[in-house]
Amino acid sequence: MCNNAENDSCKCIAEILTVINILQQNANCCGDACLDTCDRGFLGCGTTTFSCNTRPIMLYTCCGNGTPWSMPTTKENIDCTTTPGSCSSVFRVEKVDGCCATFRVLAANPDPTQAATIPYVSTNSFFTMNLNCVCSLKCLQDTFVECL
Repeated sequence: MCNNAENDSCKCIAEILTVINILQQNANCCGDACLDTCDRGFLGCGTTTFSCNTRPIMLYTCCGNGTPWSMPTTKENIDCTTTPGSCSSVFRVEKVDGCCATFRVLAANPDPTQAATIPYVSTNSFFTMNLNCVCSLKCLQDTFVECL
């Protein structure tokens, strides 16, 4: 998959991200019990009082040696290897266009009274990634993220 010149080499990842993006755009919790997979057909929050609107994900690149991709939580030029506290490896897919996807960086909720039910907050930090560079993704528990 990595550095593959074929146009459909990112198809698997792109299709899952497209499903997640559509679910987030049409966020309605569903009581249906299904497998807890990335391409589950609904967003579900469990027992929280908020409707889910986000399926947070972590991305793993082909040359990342099992370390999740990390990006700054601000628009400042920050090196995540030397300033890990200013970075996050949890993202919300915002757009999928073929083998390119745009992600919003999510940060850990700094409010300890809300962190148990709303673990992430939205940032104004975005990035676009070539999905040919992504070899796997990990979906985290569906949640509510207030948009900026």
